[in-house]
Amino acid sequence: MDINIQKYLAFIKTVECESFTKAAEALDYSQSGISRMIKDLEVEWNVSLLERNRTGVRLTSDGLKLLPYAKNVYEEYRKLQMQIDELNGLQSGLIRIGTFSSVATHWLPNIIKEFQKDYPNIDYELLLGDYTEIEDWIQEGRVDCGFLRLPTFSNFETIFLEQDKLMAIIPEGHKYANHNEFPVTALCDEPFMLLEKSSKAEISDIFERNHLVPKVHFTTWDDYAIMSMVESGLGISILPQLILKRIPYRIIAKELDVSAYRDIGIALRDKKTASLAVKKFLEYLQYR
Repeated sequence: MDINIQKYLAFIKTVECESFTKAAEALDYSQSGISRMIKDLEVEWNVSLLERNRTGVRLTSDGLKLLPYAKNVYEEYRKLQMQIDELNGLQSGLIRIGTFSSVATHWLPNIIKEFQKDYPNIDYELLLGDYTEIEDWIQEGRVDCGFLRLPTFSNFETIFLEQDKLMAIIPEGHKYANHNEFPVTALCDEPFMLLEKSSKAEISDIFERNHLVPKVHFTTWDDYAIMSMVESGLGISILPQLILKRIPYRIIAKELDVSAYRDIGIALRDKKTASLAVKKFLEYLQYR
């Protein structure tokens, strides 16, 4: 679905549900995604569309005037899309995606679920690797697109998706468990479990920037192996916040007292030469 039409639909559904949360559930988006789409419309149109109140949201006077037009645009787009699909729609296709585990676990299921509603006959091939492997796969044409830490190669076309915090991971009962932040210098006081496989490693960058040398006792590219070892009291680590959603391990995540994050984006060699299926898939990434 066209990004602008997605925004119109978010606006319409939020009014119908009288709630950002209920609209997000109905459309299978995140609440922040719905809020962001409506905010985008308000900025683009230079009006206020919705007001929050104790029971949910309600239309402003400007929103009330514009809602019928948004509904008409969405309905006409739906009819247009149906005609296009009948003429030369995506009846089949394959999208090959390079990804790392946290994106594969927490983003791709929802993105693919939403995409399949409109294009149920598209197949997918997911290749899991580290940043360097995914860059190589894109260069070689092994995948159509890949999720990466940005920046990446200058000849790639990229879309920035999200800034992902890097968190200190400690076992329950740790001396810093009740602190608001974890001192970066304290990362060198205990055995460290390093999540790393290639030269493109943001965790090593943290130590280099702060002139620290950790006591690395274990190195792997398996997020869950790191969590299990930290839970067992074998050491501490740093992991991206994205992978820490819905985890079964008894560990604690703390923000560092220095700026630490990775920029996640998706990259491909040339959007102009990408298949129609890939181009359509990219449109579904902004609101996860």
